[in-house]
Amino acid sequence: MNLIARLTMMCCAILMAAVSLVKADSQGGRKIYQEHCAACHGETLDGGIGSSFRDHIWNYGKDPDLIGMNIKFGILNLEMPAWKDILSDDDIKSVVTFIVEQDKMSTLKAPIIAAHIKTELYGLKLEVLNDSLVEPWSLAFMDKDTALVTDKVGKLYLMKKGKIQPDTITGLPDDIVSTGQGGLLDVALDPEYGDNGWVYLSYSQERPKAKGQKRAGAMTRIIRGRVKENSWVDQQILFEAAEEFYSTTRHHYGSRIVFDGEGYLYFSVGDRGAKKQAQDLSRPNGKVHRIHKDGRIPRDNPFVNQPGAIPSIFSYGHRNPQGMAVHPASQQVWSTEHGPMGGDELNHVRRGKNFGWPEITYGLDYDGSVISALTAKPGMEQPVHHWTPSIAVCDIDFYRGDLFPKWQNDLLVTSLKYVDLRRLVIRDEKVVHEEVLLKGVGRMRSVTVGPEGAIYVLVNQPSLILRLTPKNDPET
Repeated sequence: MNLIARLTMMCCAILMAAVSLVKADSQGGRKIYQEHCAACHGETLDGGIGSSFRDHIWNYGKDPDLIGMNIKFGILNLEMPAWKDILSDDDIKSVVTFIVEQDKMSTLKAPIIAAHIKTELYGLKLEVLNDSLVEPWSLAFMDKDTALVTDKVGKLYLMKKGKIQPDTITGLPDDIVSTGQGGLLDVALDPEYGDNGWVYLSYSQERPKAKGQKRAGAMTRIIRGRVKENSWVDQQILFEAAEEFYSTTRHHYGSRIVFDGEGYLYFSVGDRGAKKQAQDLSRPNGKVHRIHKDGRIPRDNPFVNQPGAIPSIFSYGHRNPQGMAVHPASQQVWSTEHGPMGGDELNHVRRGKNFGWPEITYGLDYDGSVISALTAKPGMEQPVHHWTPSIAVCDIDFYRGDLFPKWQNDLLVTSLKYVDLRRLVIRDEKVVHEEVLLKGVGRMRSVTVGPEGAIYVLVNQPSLILRLTPKNDPET
């Protein structure tokens, strides 16, 4: 039985289980919904004045407690009224259970894994190369047939001719903490890899727990080494924050790595959940950094002579940049970063610029509270593009290759929340067109254009490695 058939059978089984669950649901939530919610959201939850709850994107939190809080206290900017004076806590819990179960009925369908996909300019052939990894995070090609793939749980694999090799690469650091958003994250190759063999990794490093500390601190770390005979060797530490900057939080590590045309290495570090520190030049988090390939600090970095500033900082005021790419023609560095509820951003990263987080933002906090009333402020950069509501924007790559010539220099963008791969047409630093190329397979984590021009996508939930090539069709 092929992989697509197995995935279809698996999802059908999940769907049948969901049907059984809904049948077992008490009628209390259904009755309350019909009496108080159906007028806006539709008798069959398909929407009306309010949003649909089928195939729903939970822009204000999908946790049942958050949904209940939004029902209880309302969402004023959406003219969603508060129900705390009409419905009891038990009533709200009951209707939340009903809504969530109905949403599961519509979303737990067999994934859309078609052999061929139609887009505006091309027909696409979709291949599933692998479904064996736990949480694939990044991919980098060593040559036209061989790539390195990181698995967030702390494993590094070789992929040869589209097949993941069974033995993991040994000798990786033993201080990788794979908890929350952390783990073994990005992998990138030296621009002169063919001559020097250097491979660059980012990961969340955990320090030994201090006495009296309930949880050990962790922080983004950048290293390089070589892969020889399936082993990680010659390791060098390129960036390691001072111990006082390690945090007990386990999110917002950022962690993409790119090289510009002059060979400088750029990497991102998220704010680590400490919003205000993104504005503090004496701290490494909430920043994009620039270093030489061997870890040295460029003498022309913008804050290298500023007392107290961390000299590797290139730009600041970032929340959690999990996407970075270099434009093939201009060699400009671009990034995408997660906003909170709203305000996911696409930015052109520039020397010394302040991108505003959290002083300006288009998003709200996850409890619906205002982070900042401002979306603009003198001395702070506006995003080239923002997504509100958030799509949970992740990795990006500019298309370059011969297989899709009409997409040359267009930006490929992955979305975790909206489970899609997008194509953005950018002209004069403005997004003039946006197209969804692929949707419904799973949470799109990473996108890489291969040496042959094919597009490789890493998916989570389910964990897949996909390859997109043109469909052999004279009409496309």
